[in-house]
Parts: sequence; structure tokens; C-alpha cells
Amino acid sequence: MNFECNFENQTFDQERALYAVKNALVKNCRFDGPADGESALKEASAISVEDCFMNLRYPFWHVTEAKIKGCELTENCRAALWYDKKIEIDSCKLNGIKALRECENIILKNSSVSSPEFIWKCRNIAVENTIISESEYPFFEVENAKITGLKMKGKYSFQYDRDIEISDSKLDTKDAFWHTKNVTVKNSVIKSEYLGWYSENLTLIDCHIIGTQPFCYCKNLVLKNCTMEGCDLAFERSSVHADVRGKIDSVKNILSGSVTADEIGEIIMEESIVDKSQSQIVIRGENKRKSL
Repeated sequence: MNFECNFENQTFDQERALYAVKNALVKNCRFDGPADGESALKEASAISVEDCFMNLRYPFWHVTEAKIKGCELTENCRAALWYDKKIEIDSCKLNGIKALRECENIILKNSSVSSPEFIWKCRNIAVENTIISESEYPFFEVENAKITGLKMKGKYSFQYDRDIEISDSKLDTKDAFWHTKNVTVKNSVIKSEYLGWYSENLTLIDCHIIGTQPFCYCKNLVLKNCTMEGCDLAFERSSVHADVRGKIDSVKNILSGSVTADEIGEIIMEESIVDKSQSQIVIRGENKRKSL
């Protein structure tokens, strides 16, 4: 690609150093220094930022059409990408708090992340082969996302999300998928206490689920060919259709639907709380409804 202007092997520390630059290559530059300036590339468009070191705040605000590759954004580079459109982030280190917010049409791949409040209120995003080593409230109020090959450790993840597809991922995150709608997770491992509470149309296929009290107060919850580990008091007050391979430690007060498993350690159905006739529990091999 031919650029109208190039910035290579330079250091910038002033306020709005490359404000509103267009059709530019920014390569092997450092955004750092005593002037401690903010908003280096604010309002930029059609830019390629390669192999740069970002150590100042708010570098990419209101940016349109950017490729950011091989860059390191330090913990001092807080709130790095806000209000951006059509951004591809490849092979980067994102270490500042609140790294993406109110962005749309974002591709994030082959990158590593340590960022509390990561990806908030973003739309139309794709995440591929990325590691999130630490984050609280990541993917908050995200709409329309496809995520594959994600390895993450965090808390309170994917809350209030809509229309999300996740596959081939490993998620270690407390309180995940609360208040979500239309989320599908395939071929993944999910370790989470209190998983999926208050969700609607949450579907898990070929997943391994680990953690206490999953799937309470859910609407139209579906589990297909999943396994569960350490999952007690599952499905409380939920409408559910679950096909589980192996054991469920305990099931409590299903609102409606069916649960099928090879073994269920304990079934708790309190007549004062739920109508037993609205749900069915099947122990595979017995080929009959479990007496409630």
C-alpha cells in the first residue's frame, strides 16, 4: 500500500503528536517521553501502525480504518482505543486498563491482553487466537461477536452481551455470561462459579463445564453433549434442555424442561417452589423419568 506520509524510527511525546493524520505509515516509533502528551493519533484515518511502543494515554480515539500490528501498549497506555471503527489489531500486547470501548468492526488476533474492563460496549468484533491473562468485566455489553481460540482468565466476563459465538476456547472466569442473550459456545472448556445466571437463549455444545451453581434463572438454556465437573445445585429456577455426559453433582428446582445425564448425585425439587410436572429428569441407561 502506498502511503502519503511515513513516520519511521521517531519518538513522540507531545500532546496530539500525529493528530488527524491520514493515509500514513507509522513504523518502529516510540510514543513516550517527558512531555507525557496524550491522544497521539486521535482522529486519524487509513493508517498502519507497526512495531511501535505506546507508553502514553489515549493514543487511538475516534480512529477510522487502522491496522495495528506488532505493537506494545504498556500499562501506562490506558484507554487506548475508544470510539474507533474498522480496526485490525494483530500480534500486539495490550496491557493498559480499558483498552477498547465503544468501538465497532474490530478484529483482534494473535495478541496478548492484560486489561481490566477490556472490550466494553463494542459491536461487530472478531477475536482469534488471543490470550487474556487478566481482566475484570471483559466483553461487557458486547453485540455481535465471533470468538475462537481464546484463552482467558478473568472475572465477571461477557455480561449483558448479545449475539455471541465462541468456539475452541478455554475460559477461566467467575460469573460469566450473566444477563446474556443469544450466546452459543462450542467445543470449549468453561471454568466458572455461578455460570450463565439470568441468561436467555444460552447454548453450549460439546463443552466441559466446571464450577458450582451453574445456570440459575436461565430462559431457554440448552446443553448438548456437554460434561460437568464440580457442578452442584445446577439449573435452579431455569427452563432447560440439557444432555450431559457423565455426572452432575446435584440439580435443584428446575423450572421447566428436561435434564438427561449418566448420573446425578442429588435431585432437589421443592414443591413449594416449583411444579414438578413441568420438568423431566432422565438418568441415561434407566430410560425412564427419575422419580422426583
